[in-house]
Amino acid sequence: MDMAIKPKAKGDEDKLAAALQKLHEEDPTFRLESDPALRQQVIWAQGSTHIEVIMDKLKDRFGVEAELGRPKIPYRETVRGKTEKQYRHKKQSGGRGQFGEVHIRIEPAERGSGFEFVDAITGGVIPSKYIPAVEKGIREAMEHGGLAGAPVVDVKVTLYYGQQHEVDSSDMAFKIAGSMAFKEGFMECKPVLLEPVYNVEVIVPNDFTGDVMGDLSARRAKIAGMEPEGSSTRIKAAVPQAELYQYSVDLRSMTQGQGVYSMEFSHYEEVPHDQAQKIIAEAKQEAEAAA
Repeated sequence: MDMAIKPKAKGDEDKLAAALQKLHEEDPTFRLESDPALRQQVIWAQGSTHIEVIMDKLKDRFGVEAELGRPKIPYRETVRGKTEKQYRHKKQSGGRGQFGEVHIRIEPAERGSGFEFVDAITGGVIPSKYIPAVEKGIREAMEHGGLAGAPVVDVKVTLYYGQQHEVDSSDMAFKIAGSMAFKEGFMECKPVLLEPVYNVEVIVPNDFTGDVMGDLSARRAKIAGMEPEGSSTRIKAAVPQAELYQYSVDLRSMTQGQGVYSMEFSHYEEVPHDQAQKIIAEAKQEAEAAA
């Protein structure tokens, strides 16, 4: 089972990280994952008893008290549509000003491809020395999408036109122009939320197959196949990570402790509309609370 973990006392982050790393070295069945984008650490253990043992060791051996919670899901954002956007960054406040204008085209890229930036500038309308700044601004804007603040993936951005000023243009001006053009254009490209999906294999005694299948369906699973193995059945399914929280506990309960499962990351796919709206609303509430 997996749980998010953080120190109770502010300032104990490094102390907790070091203690968890030490425990992992001593016990390979205990795993630790760190996600900088979500600013969380997740521990994977054999079950609730294993988790309790880890928490006791943290407190008694390392003097660190920690809190457990439900892990955040590493959502992503992408686009289904295409648009062209221009943005002019111009600022004059006495002396040298700031100026940079970019025209970009945003469109979907192949799922899993990440980000593709194309420099299609001709005639030197934007000097080549400023092109990396435009790309940097776009990449920075992609770190937090406009839907739920999740990283943006699988988009192609083409820089095809722009303008510069002999005195006022700079790397900073073009970086800002690139960033703002992407932020505004992204919301015009039919943005959607993506969620991680895992391949899950469950082996259960035949007597519990129906219950387990029904539970998987309730978790938005897509059943890929069922294979009889003597008195047991192997079920293969693709399940959203958001639906797998404490699955080991629930599976044991459904199968009187006889069911086992394994899971492996598969891919990202679009979140159903109604579910996405809830996630986006929650993300906005969290952002407002943190402001």
